[in-house]
Amino acid sequence: MANDRTPTSTAPGTQPGRDARPPVDNAPGTVGRRADGDPEADAPRGNGGEYQQPAGGPRPQLTTNQGVVIADNQNSLRQGPGGPTLLEDFILREKLTHFDHERIPERIVHARGSAAHGWFELTDSLAQYTRAGLFTEVGKRTPVFARFSTVAGSKGSVDTPRDARGFAVKFYTDEGNYDLVGNNIPVFFIQDAMKFPDLVHAVKPEPDRGFPQATAAHDTFWDFISLTPESMHMVMWAMSDRAIPRSLRMMEGFGVHSFRFLTEDGTSTFVKFHWRPKLGLQSTVWDEAAKLQAADNDYHRRDLFEAIQAGNYPEWELGVQLFTEEEAEAFPFDHLDPTKIVPEALVPVRIVGRMVLDRWPDNFFAETEQVAFCPANLVPGIDFSNDPLLHGRIFSYLDTQLIRLGGPNFHQIPVNQPRCPFANHQRDGHMQMQIPKGRVNYEPSSLQEDSPRADARAGFRSHASRADDGAKGRLRPESFADHYSQARMFFRSLEAPEQAHLASALVFELSKVETPKVRERMVGQLRNIDASLAQRVADGLGLDVLPEAPPAAVPARDMPPAPEVRTIGRMKQTLEGRCVGILFDEGSDAAALDALVEACLAEGASVKLVAPRLGGATLSDGRRQPADAQLAGAPSVVFDAVAIVLAAEAGARLAKESAAVDFAAFAWAHLKAIAFDAGAAPVLEAANVGRDAAIVDAADSAAFVSAARTRQWSREPKLRTLA
Repeated sequence: MANDRTPTSTAPGTQPGRDARPPVDNAPGTVGRRADGDPEADAPRGNGGEYQQPAGGPRPQLTTNQGVVIADNQNSLRQGPGGPTLLEDFILREKLTHFDHERIPERIVHARGSAAHGWFELTDSLAQYTRAGLFTEVGKRTPVFARFSTVAGSKGSVDTPRDARGFAVKFYTDEGNYDLVGNNIPVFFIQDAMKFPDLVHAVKPEPDRGFPQATAAHDTFWDFISLTPESMHMVMWAMSDRAIPRSLRMMEGFGVHSFRFLTEDGTSTFVKFHWRPKLGLQSTVWDEAAKLQAADNDYHRRDLFEAIQAGNYPEWELGVQLFTEEEAEAFPFDHLDPTKIVPEALVPVRIVGRMVLDRWPDNFFAETEQVAFCPANLVPGIDFSNDPLLHGRIFSYLDTQLIRLGGPNFHQIPVNQPRCPFANHQRDGHMQMQIPKGRVNYEPSSLQEDSPRADARAGFRSHASRADDGAKGRLRPESFADHYSQARMFFRSLEAPEQAHLASALVFELSKVETPKVRERMVGQLRNIDASLAQRVADGLGLDVLPEAPPAAVPARDMPPAPEVRTIGRMKQTLEGRCVGILFDEGSDAAALDALVEACLAEGASVKLVAPRLGGATLSDGRRQPADAQLAGAPSVVFDAVAIVLAAEAGARLAKESAAVDFAAFAWAHLKAIAFDAGAAPVLEAANVGRDAAIVDAADSAAFVSAARTRQWSREPKLRTLA
């Protein structure tokens, strides 16, 4: 289903088989029903299965700020269902413009971010597909600036909540700045930019009370989501372990949308972008993520900073999925729908380069805060597709930057400036920092020999798309109407522990929702994804009866598994990039301590020595060993594995010290390897630490290193009840 389609004969506001509801998939021992007192669940649906909630009764008509009644608040104005979004859509522009200007000067979303400088090196030429020098000149290093961020929280929130993460890269190419602005999740909640203000309003702190901060676990978010079937695939990702990454260095990045590569002669190939971390994928477990918020608000930022300062430069491979219009037509979904992925079984990812971040910003505000990314920043050889969400982003990002950075000259801020020559006739404006010379600031002109002019050969050219022959209107393509098949594919592709984590995350989030009909409606949506998932969540919430599934515009199909969506199994069996904490005190065995440190460093880990006092302690060989951190301020949640090396007297004393007991207890609870000696045994006993293959003798550093390379998923069912 490619970019250019002939629209169907379906009339606006109707859909095939609207009255032929799919059968309710009752789990054993339950009875399907509709959520009582919830007329929203029966609202009319649009062409793509989206809710079209009508005015009437106590609900007034929705209007623009000028009082014009809005007919459709779900879809932008397009040239045909599959065509481009039209600039004349004054309703969309007013809505996005008002939304973009709601916060000054903090970003509305992605406010809390961390960034670094580095470079991108192409390793496999794509000259067959694009004229962009960035992707054709093998071996050339292009400077980059990459920013990672949470989405929902404010600038003053914390690093580790359950949330999607922004993954934005600015390439300073010889042909101009190119911004690849994506997330660590390859899909998004909505199909049309018209809904972006609604999504963000729903997830932000509730307007009448100003909380909760940086979390989706509240009524307004789930009310919106439960009435937005197109969000179901993204919800699966957001409730999975992908949304609680261990490190910014251990998460993938995605361009989300389909873009186009263009050759010199205009030949077009669709492309989707993938960043893959050198260290592999790793996430925290939920209890660990929650405790990290208390242990270190800046956990991810500090981790990125310390890695760069130590010379352990974060690195990602860049991969692309390339496919033609004809290949896209054969997909069983629409790749222009931003709530869909292109499974790698259909189109493999081709690795074409690598990005290395090797320099922290000199000034956080001047660079990390003032950097301005925009999906509209393209270079010749790359172009947009007709993804409607992408079209809204092209407008919205620039509009946001105009208000946030004070006016039209934000591109002159050093972090935003192109590294190649740039010249035009734009003048003046707020914060003008250049001094244009000469009398000509217009074209055509003849009064100045060095006046800049267009270059038809080298300049940017858009793809000559065939115009959609459909009528102008607020309609989504019917190919956008399948909201459940890929959500089902995602859930069923996960490993069993990941499925349990996802179900438990849904239970946790929905348990924070005060409104029963919202909880029930969401569980009903889950029935369209997977009956067992819906039952697990219903049981976790204590629902006596399983709510009925809402009618699906397109009933879910069973798709082949997509193993690339997993986190477990894609974590590399290495200590490189990990951090090991070793607790010691007076009289600790010097030889055991040294052996553990040496073994961990040899495997590429960083090591922090933790003691009850920052001044450290005297070891068994009489050496005074300073500590890197004090026990009270360095809980085990900030480490990937821990060792406890104590003399008998210190062990007996620390077994009565809550910080030491928690050090062992939380490492056990968070499925980490623990090395200990005889002196530390009382601490483990006080912490109720059990025994498995990852609880090893401190004298066996090789066994500890082996166990520390991964999490002990088999331990988890013994520790907590999961949905």
